[in-house]
Order: sequence, then C-alpha cells, then structure tokens
Amino acid sequence: MQNHKGQRKKISIIGAGNVGASAALWIASKGLGDVVLVDIVEGLPQGKALDLGQALPVLGQNDSVTGSNRYDETKDSDVVVITAGKIRTADMTREDLYNDNAKILTNVLAQVCKASPNSILIIVTNPLDVMVHLALQQTGFPRQRVMGMAGCLDSTRLRYFIAQELCVSPTDVHAIVIGSHNEDMVPVISSATVNGKPVEKLLSKEKIVKAVEATRHAGKAFLPLMKTTAYVAPGIAIAEMVEAIVSDKQSILPVSTFLDGEYGQRGVVIGVPCVLGKKGIDRVVELPLTKEERAQFEKCCEDVKSLIKQYEGNK
Repeated sequence: MQNHKGQRKKISIIGAGNVGASAALWIASKGLGDVVLVDIVEGLPQGKALDLGQALPVLGQNDSVTGSNRYDETKDSDVVVITAGKIRTADMTREDLYNDNAKILTNVLAQVCKASPNSILIIVTNPLDVMVHLALQQTGFPRQRVMGMAGCLDSTRLRYFIAQELCVSPTDVHAIVIGSHNEDMVPVISSATVNGKPVEKLLSKEKIVKAVEATRHAGKAFLPLMKTTAYVAPGIAIAEMVEAIVSDKQSILPVSTFLDGEYGQRGVVIGVPCVLGKKGIDRVVELPLTKEERAQFEKCCEDVKSLIKQYEGNK
C-alpha cells in the first residue's frame, strides 16, 4: 500500500505485547504497509520485529518490520495503533485501571503527536471509550482521525457464537455489536442474519440469549484458561480497521467514536458502525434499533458520560 506521496504506508503499533504483536502479524500478512513496533521494554519490540520479519518471505510480502524503544522510527506514520497499557486484574477497580492507563496513554499521545501529527489513531487501551475521549482531548485531532477498536472484536465474537449455535460457517453470519466495550455492550440481534435470513427466525430465544451472553463475557473466558487475555482475534480486528483505512475500502465497521447528534447523542464516545476510509471515519451509520436495543444503547452512553465526569472530577 502507498500513501499520497507514492511511498509505502507506515503503520506504527505502540505496545509490543501479545495484542500489538498479533496485530503486526496480521497487518504484515496482508501487505498493508511498513510496520513499526514500539515498546518501553528493551529488546522486546526488536525481537518480535525480527521474528516477524523472518516470516515475510513465506507470507510473500516485502514491507519492512522494525522494532524500537523510541518514536523516531514512527515519524510520519499514516496510522498509529495504541495497545500500550495495563490489563485489569482481579484486585483492580475500573478507576485504578483508568488512572494507570491514562498516564500511559497521555505520555504515548504526546510522542505520537510530535512524530506523526497527521496520523489516524486507533486506540485499543482500556477502559476503551473513556480512553478514546482522552485521546481526542489530548491530541486535538478531529473526530475522524481518532477511534477505538472494540466493536470489530465484539462483532466477530458474536458471529462466531451464533454460528456455533446453528452449526454453520461463521462467514455466513452477519451481526454487529454497538455500545460499550464491556458487559453492557449491545448486540444488535434485530439486524443479525445468516445468508440473509434473520437470526431471530433461525434460533430460539434461549439460544440467542446464550450466544449474546457468551459474547458479553468472552473477554473473561481467557484468563482462567491461559492466564492472559485474548490476542489473536483482537489482533485481526485491529488489522481489519487498518486495512479499511489504508486501502480506502469504505467498509462499514463498528468503532468507538465521538457522537455529535447521531443516534440522538451528543458529546459522548461510544461504539457505533462507521464508514472507514483513507480519511479515517467518513461518516457514522445509524442502524434501526428496537425499543429494547435503543434503551440499552442509551444506558451505555449515560454510563460513559458518568465515568468521564467521575474520572475527570478526581484529577
């Protein structure tokens, strides 16, 4: 992929942990552009970049993969993905997570703005919607160039669980999740289909509830199994967003964005379907929602507004 200057696109990933490295792998495998991995741990991004670079011949790609502990190599990035931050543990409150990750994100954003003032930002750090709000404030970037990755991951999980209940290919399932990136997310079952047929006509209410609950609690399932959080599906969800942007695909994907009247909401960051292209978020797509879905969505918005007030009030 090339930018407007005829050069290869540059995608920088801040945070070379499992999610960041997985995103780098998927991005490199798709040939979306040169990848730069940045992390504060010395040797970690360099080692992961070396490992990934050695896979490029088999992948049939010739984009470069670089690892660094500094931001110099990220200069003039087209897209910057921020996965840096702490993972919430059992003994941490949401406020603890916010305080720790707000400090990390603020430092990262200062470096990113200096190195790549025209970049498009994809925030992955949790608590997600609040972190996207912080990024908008800290950078002063227009809302088109700042978004959060959540709905793409939650939606692919919902598609998987519906497919499991129906014993069909997940690729035949089309479903979307909006709202917060937590257990209060809103799976839009009223719009979910399998090969064009409404899911509500194919599955019993009990099985739909089972798929929805599995989606809501999917993030928690990994800790007892492998003592860490998921990273393969989050990585490809990030790559899906990056591809839509650098390839100007005009794809409709659910991302966390600042609403300015859409869905009857103003001044809140929340997950909704958006058209993604070379400028970032081209526009918000307003889905028809049932009365129950709209009520759940409005509750998500109020909760995010409340959290922002709480956190900002404690500064």
